[in-house]
Amino acid sequence: MRQQDVDLRVHDRVALDEIELYAEMLSAVAAAEGPLSLAEIDVVLGVRPDGNGRRELTPRD
Repeated sequence: MRQQDVDLRVHDRVALDEIELYAEMLSAVAAAEGPLSLAEIDVVLGVRPDGNGRRELTPRD
């Protein structure tokens, strides 16, 4: 594919979401005084226990 054929308006939504989560995790680690617990990581990633030992996504606003 040639450079002029690339549409720069197209975004990879999944990649952008992953970058945002990574940035949020880095911010949480930087602010923490020690290693984050699994519960703290879950909060940063927006997941919660489902009662069966598994984690599920917490809806974001």
